Amino acid sequence: MIKKIHLPDLGEGIESAEVSEVVVGPGDTVTAEDTILVLESDKASMEIPAEVNGTVTDVSVSSGDEVKTGQLLIKIEISDSTETVKEEPVLSEEEKQIVKPPEEKTQDVTLYPITKDTASTDNVFASPGVRRLARELGINLQIIKGTGPKKRITKDDLNGYIKLQMAISAGPIPATQPVIDFSQWGDVEAKKLTKIKQTAGDRLQQAWQLIPHVTQFDAADITDLDALRKEMKKTGAEKGIKVTFLPFMMKALSIILKEMPEFNSSLSHTKQNLILKNYYHLGVAVDTPSGLTVPVVRDVDKKSVFELSAELMDMSARARNKKLKPDELKGGTFTISSLGGIGGTGFSPIVNPPEVAIMGISRSAWKQVYDKESSEFLAKFIMPFSLSYDHRVIDGAAAAAFTSRFADILSDLDHFKD
Repeated sequence: MIKKIHLPDLGEGIESAEVSEVVVGPGDTVTAEDTILVLESDKASMEIPAEVNGTVTDVSVSSGDEVKTGQLLIKIEISDSTETVKEEPVLSEEEKQIVKPPEEKTQDVTLYPITKDTASTDNVFASPGVRRLARELGINLQIIKGTGPKKRITKDDLNGYIKLQMAISAGPIPATQPVIDFSQWGDVEAKKLTKIKQTAGDRLQQAWQLIPHVTQFDAADITDLDALRKEMKKTGAEKGIKVTFLPFMMKALSIILKEMPEFNSSLSHTKQNLILKNYYHLGVAVDTPSGLTVPVVRDVDKKSVFELSAELMDMSARARNKKLKPDELKGGTFTISSLGGIGGTGFSPIVNPPEVAIMGISRSAWKQVYDKESSEFLAKFIMPFSLSYDHRVIDGAAAAAFTSRFADILSDLDHFKD
């Protein structure tokens, strides 16, 4: 006996559906529980079971076809082991209004929305095999982006998600870059990134993804400090030492890091403890022809401005000549990046993990500032700076207090006199 399977009324105002997958073909043996077709509508993805044991003799639809209520889908030759049931006639809309449908259960094929097996796959289009594997692995299909027709989740989509999760557990995920032929718009030239730039780029991307960054902007009056630096610059020149503003900034940071130790810390690997460090090793960003390098100046709190100046000269020269030792790039507790010699009024540096904060120094400029005591506008040498920090460790109030205190220290010249 041949069993003809027609598309029944889908309900909920759904007049048609698209065949997204034909699971069986002519000659295939099926049981009552086997899925033979998978349909997709605007509201759900549904699979049609055979509901009889037998052999498929004819498939009247193909993947991608639009089918309507009452349309013939598949013919199955019922095997002897299947109880013969009288086939229900397919009625037109006019006949449905005249003939009262029987109350007993009929042989109309029941559609099972594939989203009903688990709450985690509501409103998801996927084949039975994909759904079954997702259930076995405990994967919520709602979080997977389908690439099949009508955003259907394919086996490749599921496998790709599994590989992605494995990559996450193994380490940072490399960002995908779209393949674009830029030469279609004009002449191009490929220039290979240096190893330093590639490594720095990976670290910066990882830091940006893992650390919730916030940046606090402020400015400091360094008029008196500028005068002191010019005096010390003359003395330094006699010793062959170039005195810039950077050593003063480093000394000021070592003072405030002792006062506010959470800025001189790191999160533990469990993210449950804060490791406070009682040493003050500052990383200094150095721009080299090969890319940005951050050598570490150790024990800044124990060194004078001249000692720091001499060490910075040595480290900067060796950084540009690629002669830094591996240990000189490790162990930093806080980083400072100065663009004051280049320009700019402010920038947001990226925290250098495992540190929790970094300071950016921008170019100082003379400005007219109102003085309350004299009630006059006076020319002041103003240095803009910024503090980026890990918001998991430092809140906004602490950051504002840090930048305010930093500006105060720079105005007190006693901190810098040897």
